[in-house]
Amino acid sequence: MSTVKTQMVSVRVEPHIKEALQAAAAREMRSLVNMVEVMVVAYCRANGHPLTGVPDDTLPAVKPEKSTS
Repeated sequence: MSTVKTQMVSVRVEPHIKEALQAAAAREMRSLVNMVEVMVVAYCRANGHPLTGVPDDTLPAVKPEKSTS
């Protein structure tokens, strides 16, 4: 069991954004919170942003973008 406390984040979005998030979560059979977490991890991996503390096996289908430099 994890001993790390979770953090609360509150955001305001326009109704159509919330509806899109709810629809995406429903399609994936996820909660809204889990859908946001998945989207953030996928975005960070796809754009090369570091994810300190996120295990490599979290969303293994989302591969980090390879650096071209």
